[in-house]
Amino acid sequence: KSQTVFMGDFPLQTPHGTFIIGGTERVIVSQLVRSPGVYFDRQQDRTSDKEVFGAKIIPSRGAWLEFEIDKKDQPQVRVDRKRKQSAIVFLMAIGMTKSEIAQAFKDYPLVLDALEKETLETQDEALVDLYRKIRPADTPTPEAGKNLLDSFYFNTKRYDLARVGRYKINRKLGVEADFNDRSLHQEDIIATIKYLVALHDGAATFPGKRNGEDVDLRVDVDDIDHFGNRRIRQVGELIQNQLRTGLSRMERVVRERMTTQDAEAITPQSLINIRPVNATIKEFFGTSQLSQFMDQNNPLSGVTNKRRLSALGPGGLSRDRASMEVRDVHPSHFGRMCPIESPEGPNIGLIGSLATFGRVNPFGFIETPYRKVVNGHVTDEVEYMTADRDLDHVIAQANQELDENGNFVQKSALARVGEEEAVDVPVSSVDYMDVSPRQMVSLGASLIPFLEHDEGHRALMGTNMQRQA
Repeated sequence: KSQTVFMGDFPLQTPHGTFIIGGTERVIVSQLVRSPGVYFDRQQDRTSDKEVFGAKIIPSRGAWLEFEIDKKDQPQVRVDRKRKQSAIVFLMAIGMTKSEIAQAFKDYPLVLDALEKETLETQDEALVDLYRKIRPADTPTPEAGKNLLDSFYFNTKRYDLARVGRYKINRKLGVEADFNDRSLHQEDIIATIKYLVALHDGAATFPGKRNGEDVDLRVDVDDIDHFGNRRIRQVGELIQNQLRTGLSRMERVVRERMTTQDAEAITPQSLINIRPVNATIKEFFGTSQLSQFMDQNNPLSGVTNKRRLSALGPGGLSRDRASMEVRDVHPSHFGRMCPIESPEGPNIGLIGSLATFGRVNPFGFIETPYRKVVNGHVTDEVEYMTADRDLDHVIAQANQELDENGNFVQKSALARVGEEEAVDVPVSSVDYMDVSPRQMVSLGASLIPFLEHDEGHRALMGTNMQRQA
């Protein structure tokens, strides 16, 4: 039987980007979250002076997979935040034989040493060992181990990297998988361990592929506060996540009803209960931390409210746990998030404002525009760049003096090179130039006349008070 089933009401966005909920105008604030992908870090071991390197594969949803090389130079794995165990056992459990592991890691003596010390021989033994460590209470069998691993990492319903996670993994590890391939593969896990060993051995580069060519990738630990590693969840994605939980609740009800009702009398209408879906959407718009009553004091306050970026909210940080580092201004904020406009209270640095020319790309990263410079000549071609591309270029200031043909007047220009302080460079080495001096501040801050003569704290207060005029 087929039937048209009404699935409930849904708030529509007004042309101004707001929603009307129960007669009041509300704004859904964009959320700043850590991007899915693979992250490498180093920590000092508490007992010895050695540095311990770790890798985390973080999906958009699903269980984390963590690797580390401990103080005894043994590769370890941690499945879903539980006990550590040998990474070799994990590789065997996901279906690699000892000879395949030896072949894959032939240039990595650290892994080969660990492989020689490993006493387990077959995949079944490895699965039993893995299961025993993760679920100590249950009876370990190879089947149980296989089902556990599959449900953690290889089941597309429970584990999703999202397109952005796949993009970040491809970029970091130099693998070439399709962006729509959102699950974890053996190649990703092997590449992660290889990169981790290269990091541990102090190698400078790591062989990988990009755009079909063999390239040497920079080996380095990741800075989680860098805007190349933080992305924005906009309204659509936030509602999508709510809808997913609502639909999965509905699915449970439908499955229950299918078993209890008799097969003859079943109709789609009688199976489907739309209440859970409607309830989640209503709850999100009504009570979520990110759904705010629109500030309508003056034209500026409304616009600023819509351009807000918040690190709080479900799946984000909480005020009490947020450290100094997260709140701080980061070099990668330039042209993406305003260094001035932020609240003065406990939320300082956790709530920011999109910079004047910033825009959000399809992956959710903030891009900022730069003018292209060719052989010392500034063209009118504008290119938008994400924060991780900034580092590879030399970028001159917007107010660098130009003649009428768009060439630099001086022989040298003040420019940003990577994450260092601004330095004077010869104009021939400049790749890009800022589009405007107000590129780095938000709309509110750019309205302050002679902003450059304001002390930072006072500018922050002024920006916040303009919205109350």
